[in-house]
Amino acid sequence: MHIRTVDTTALPIVLGMLDRAVTWLVAHGREGQWGTEPWSTRPEAVQRVETTLHGGHIRLAEIGGEPAGVCVASDTPSPYIPAVDEPEWFVNLLVTDRRFAGAGVGGALIEDVRREAAERKAELVRVDCYAGGDGALVRQYRALGFTPVTTFLVERPGQPPWPGQLLEWRPNSR
Repeated sequence: MHIRTVDTTALPIVLGMLDRAVTWLVAHGREGQWGTEPWSTRPEAVQRVETTLHGGHIRLAEIGGEPAGVCVASDTPSPYIPAVDEPEWFVNLLVTDRRFAGAGVGGALIEDVRREAAERKAELVRVDCYAGGDGALVRQYRALGFTPVTTFLVERPGQPPWPGQLLEWRPNSR
């Protein structure tokens, strides 16, 4: 696996991964996480991804030269997460291509985030994720060494609130 920095021209790659993830989530009864419609067909979703890419450090994982996952991190948390009074590195987006499920792509990207945080002298790495359904995503982040901090709800006009979980990792917590 190779991980490299890319720029915002990776938008079509990211949207393709998100679209395939939605298809997989729907097939597994997990519509609550990202809905039922592909990200690439929803203008507000495309804008959200563009904004995330423009505001972060974009890392692309490749296996055999094929895009396998992407992670965007920055020193700014998601808009619905309170900031902290210490240097942090926040995972704003992490998606793995379902074609490479089980290949350790997500774990490799999280390790990459931890290395980047250390280089930036940030001893706090945080991530938020979907906390609904069967809780599988929260369990995955816990398996990657994150500790749950708090749950929250994101209000969405015309839709049910989105249940989220904020998690954190510190170098000394391993």
